[in-house]
Amino acid sequence: MKKLISLLFVILSFLTAFFVWPNMPNLLASHWGINNEVNGYMTKFWGLFFMPILSVVMYILFLFLPKLDPYKKNFSEFQNHYDNFMIAIFGFLFYIYLLTIFWNLNYQFNLIQFLSPAFSLLFYFTGDLTSHAKMNWFVGIRTPWTMSSPIVWQKTHAIGGKLFKLVGLISLFGVIFPELAFYLLFIPIVFTVIFVFIYSYILYSRYNQA
Repeated sequence: MKKLISLLFVILSFLTAFFVWPNMPNLLASHWGINNEVNGYMTKFWGLFFMPILSVVMYILFLFLPKLDPYKKNFSEFQNHYDNFMIAIFGFLFYIYLLTIFWNLNYQFNLIQFLSPAFSLLFYFTGDLTSHAKMNWFVGIRTPWTMSSPIVWQKTHAIGGKLFKLVGLISLFGVIFPELAFYLLFIPIVFTVIFVFIYSYILYSRYNQA
């Protein structure tokens, strides 16, 4: 059922593209800088269909990667959280897609401010998935040390999941402080990535010496 919800977002993106096609300009704004100014464009076709096509490719990958994983049996232990993350990521992509559509229909708004709650939810579900992920090759914090030790995997993902949820909480403040929205997301996520990388190495070194 949850996979069908994710698929629904993919289908809605295609339906949206066909519905708005007659009203869209030949060049669509497709990229924005941190100052909320457009700095990239796409042709009408790619501006409308790139995201739906990307969503199809990602949906297929989400379905089949667990079946290709040498640790595929582990996926059953966190399947529910994996499916929740699928809904979050495809809902996120569809939301971004709608924002670009409205912008190109001449609705003016602070894009980064509107993106903040979406990123907040996405990183919350990233944290949820991270906290529950069992050892595998496609999902989670995959460093040389987490992939070499089940206990390092477990402990790194436990703290990594909490940090990703914290990133989601901090990024939510971008709604209140839109001028800081980029930094409220970028700085915490960079810190989290660096921290879990170093933390997994320290843990592995500790257990390897014991």
